[in-house]
Amino acid sequence: MKRRIVCFGDSNTWGYDAKTMERFPEGVRWTSLLAEWLGEKFQIVEEGLPGRTSVVEDPLLEGVNGYTYIHPCLMSHAPIELVIIMLGTNDTKERFNLTAFNIAQGIARLSLKAKNTSAGIKGKSPNVLVIAPPPIGKEYDGIVGKSMGRDCDRKSEELPKYLKELIGIQGTEFLNTNGLVSMNTIDYMHLDGKGHNLLATLVYEKIKSILSGNK
Repeated sequence: MKRRIVCFGDSNTWGYDAKTMERFPEGVRWTSLLAEWLGEKFQIVEEGLPGRTSVVEDPLLEGVNGYTYIHPCLMSHAPIELVIIMLGTNDTKERFNLTAFNIAQGIARLSLKAKNTSAGIKGKSPNVLVIAPPPIGKEYDGIVGKSMGRDCDRKSEELPKYLKELIGIQGTEFLNTNGLVSMNTIDYMHLDGKGHNLLATLVYEKIKSILSGNK
C-alpha cells in the first residue's frame, strides 16, 4: 500500500494561476511536484479548495469551512500517514473580523481535530504538519481589495508568530514560509510557478524529516 499524504488547503493548494485565472498543470503545482519527487511509494491527495477557511462560515461562498469538512475528508482517504494543512489566507478577509491571533487559534483548532481522527495507520492518529502560508503582499489592496477588505496583508504577516506558538503547544509539526516563499506580483495573494517550486522544496525536506523520525 502506498504511503498516503493529504494536502488540505485553499487555492494555493488547488493551484490557482492568477495570470490565466485557471489551474496550474501537474508539474507546476507544489502538490504534484511532491508526488513526483517522493516517488511511487507515496500517494499525494490534493485537497485544495479556493476560498477555504480554517473554521469560518463564509456568507458568500458555500462549503469552504475547513473545520466542518476535515473529518469526513480524512476518513475517506484513510489510512493516512501525514496531513498537511496550509490555510489562513482567506481567514484574513475583513468580513470575518478576525485578528491574526484568532486566525491562528482557528488553524490550531483544525489541526487538533485532524490529529484526533482515527485516519492514521492502523486506526491511529495521523501525523500533522501545519504550514504558515506566505504573507499577502501589501499591494493586494489595489487588485482584490474590494473583495478581501482592509488589513489582510498585516494579519497574514503577523500570523506565523502566533501559529508557531499555538501549534507548538500541541506538539504539531510546523513550517513557516514567511521570508522563504513569496506570493506573485499579479494579485499578491497567490503563488506563481516559482513559488510553487520553492514551497515544494521546503515541504519535501520537511516530509523527509518527519517520516524518518517515525520509522
